[in-house]
Amino acid sequence: MSIIEHVVVFRVKPDAAPSEVDSMVERVNSLVSLEEPLHLSMGSIARVQSSPTSSFNFTHILHIRFSSKEDLNAYAVHPTHVAAVKANSPIVADTMALDWVAAEEEAQGGALVPPPGSAVRVTFFKLKEGLGDEVTDEVMRVIKGLQGELKLKQSTIQFTSGENFSPGRAKGFSFASLAVFPGLAELEVVDSDGEVGKYHENDKIKDHLDCVLVLDFVVPSPKVE
Repeated sequence: MSIIEHVVVFRVKPDAAPSEVDSMVERVNSLVSLEEPLHLSMGSIARVQSSPTSSFNFTHILHIRFSSKEDLNAYAVHPTHVAAVKANSPIVADTMALDWVAAEEEAQGGALVPPPGSAVRVTFFKLKEGLGDEVTDEVMRVIKGLQGELKLKQSTIQFTSGENFSPGRAKGFSFASLAVFPGLAELEVVDSDGEVGKYHENDKIKDHLDCVLVLDFVVPSPKVE
């Protein structure tokens, strides 16, 4: 089956009290009890990288998986979710969200629910304006090819990637990928290969890329009551 990847990044206001931030994270993670999510996890961003350097200084990230766009839409309007968004809004300065469909073979490439301690890398791609569909398709093929090469080197990781289908909150980013590693040690191997720079240095796509944004986080352990 295919799955829907839903990623939201947040920038918490710098004057927010730590207790308020903790409550925000707990409030969002409690939404895993809703019927629609297959997986839901929110935590602090361990590192943000971008090329070229940008001002996207996000602090937290939310990753959810759904079985369909209908489930994503039902979650978005669910009263419990709406209440959580309203309760969190006083301490949130900015958000960005992308949604994409993971291909069937990608969805079956690893655990549907990444276990606690897994390291996750989310990469957002913003293409330059005015590109034709043929050029856009070629850029996406090259990006998937580069990521496929990495997957061969790191056979234990899971990749999904796709075109964003919710442009309203995407700040111009149109393509995304998500990689799940067993832990930070495996993610550090990727960094030794120059993960961010390889896209802007690739002769086939470098002239078509406006920005590449990379965000890393570790799947937190469930809160024990």
